[in-house]
Amino acid sequence: MASSLKKILIERGMKLMSDPRVMKLMQDERVMKAVMGAMSVPGKAQAFAKEQAEHLAKAMALATEGEVRDLQRTVRRLEQELARVKAEQAAGNNKKKSSAAE
Repeated sequence: MASSLKKILIERGMKLMSDPRVMKLMQDERVMKAVMGAMSVPGKAQAFAKEQAEHLAKAMALATEGEVRDLQRTVRRLEQELARVKAEQAAGNNKKKSSAAE
């Protein structure tokens, strides 16, 4: 259903764009600025909403999604470092045991 609606909208949009009156209207710089402005509204609204959510999270002393991601990355890095250090210690202990056995 959604794809058929999309197909219909595209077909009608293409017909509309081929209309000489619309083509002339689209050549007007003011119209193009208005169209471009209208196309940028969803992105601006999303950025504004995200910014407001971050402000609210900070005001309520909550971690933002970005901060949680940073913390997860740090924990992962620390876990890897700990595993490396443990492996080095195990290798060092094995050397000591083999040297003591000789």
